[in-house]
Amino acid sequence: MIYTLQKGNGVEKRIVAIVRYEKPLESVRRVVDLSRGLDDLPGQAKVFIKPNIVFWTRTTAFPKWGVVTTSRVVEDMVILLKERGIEEITLLEGITTFDPKDRETPAHAFETLGYNILKKRYGVKILNVFERPFKKIDLGAGVVLNFNEDILQGDFVINLPVLKTHAQAMVSLGIKNLKGLIDVSSRKKCHSPDPEKDLSYMIARLANKIPPSFTLLDGIYTAERGPFFEGRLRRSNILIASSDVFSADKVGSKILGYDPSEIPHLVHAARDFGRPVDLADVEVVGEKIEAVASRHEYAFPYTEDGMLPKPLEKMGVKGLSYPKYDSTICTYCSGFTTTMLMAIASAWRGKPWDEVEILTGKRMRPTPGKKRTILLGQCMVQANKDSADITEMIAVKGCPPDLQDALRALHQAGIEVSPAFFENMDMAAGFFMKKFEGKPEFEESFYGVV
Repeated sequence: MIYTLQKGNGVEKRIVAIVRYEKPLESVRRVVDLSRGLDDLPGQAKVFIKPNIVFWTRTTAFPKWGVVTTSRVVEDMVILLKERGIEEITLLEGITTFDPKDRETPAHAFETLGYNILKKRYGVKILNVFERPFKKIDLGAGVVLNFNEDILQGDFVINLPVLKTHAQAMVSLGIKNLKGLIDVSSRKKCHSPDPEKDLSYMIARLANKIPPSFTLLDGIYTAERGPFFEGRLRRSNILIASSDVFSADKVGSKILGYDPSEIPHLVHAARDFGRPVDLADVEVVGEKIEAVASRHEYAFPYTEDGMLPKPLEKMGVKGLSYPKYDSTICTYCSGFTTTMLMAIASAWRGKPWDEVEILTGKRMRPTPGKKRTILLGQCMVQANKDSADITEMIAVKGCPPDLQDALRALHQAGIEVSPAFFENMDMAAGFFMKKFEGKPEFEESFYGVV
């Protein structure tokens, strides 16, 4: 389902609406109406709502602003669907947890975000993708992934991503949000070391086989250097909507400060769809892009040679190389790295470490001359276990890596981190809450249902 406007030159225009968020329900209603995104929704449709819950922990409060879709937008969409007579509404998401078999954390997320209240109030169903069957789907261009079977049997999808940049994919919007519908093996497959069929190549095809959809980019809060909470989180009050996910993503990218031609997965998608990568086939209604655009950086700062995060360099850290992440590090190891860096920073005492190198992802190779090389995760161990450039190999096996193995590895390398970081890994997320103390614009109420 794509709404178009004919222009004199014959180019079909997909409508994308931009609205400033001002009032509950009213603002979402306005962006939906302007985009005409639900105009052709059948009255008896089986509708699936896909929010973005990129991270969750049961042990501590953590910054959700710009990371998780607001419950406010989710409820508003449910209300609008009920007004149109839709009875069968299902909320579904596949939350990344450190233990892929964890079922308690997703249930806690659904409860805390108020989804169970929506279940009682409006009769919506709630599904954890990882408790449901998957089906192998050929998305074209050699991309075959295992998709949630429920959504493939639905009539319509409401796609509710957060408006944010992404350290690996540059932006994480409508197309990228669909990664939450594939199984763990497919998610890891997306982070391929193949220089051609890389992360951008894989995620560009995620929207190819889903049912007709409507995308609403939730920019009430936005994230710079997402998808997690380590970057800068902002109160932006922007809603972007379209019945065409590719058009929504192109406009979302512009609002985040990037031309779509700069975003590799949007370039791939344009070729796949036979569409222009610029806004030549888009009609923007509501607010002008220029009126709401604000540059959001996507990459975490590293030293010029890419061998150490800037914060560690500013601390004066010496004798350690922790090369910049690439697109091959999957979500599980990526989250693990955050804890590793926090633990390392806390262990710095001003005395240089003994030429230690820590490698991640699937492509990195050891640097000759380093005295100790930590290989973080099963993929890195397999890629480099026989390398002649390693003087002393310290392997942290597992997928995801074992916490205690990581602790022992750092100690073996002479980095005396506190065991508390790995015994209470989930608690580390709470550390970032301090940045938002005394800032009333960051309201926790957006992430619950009253």
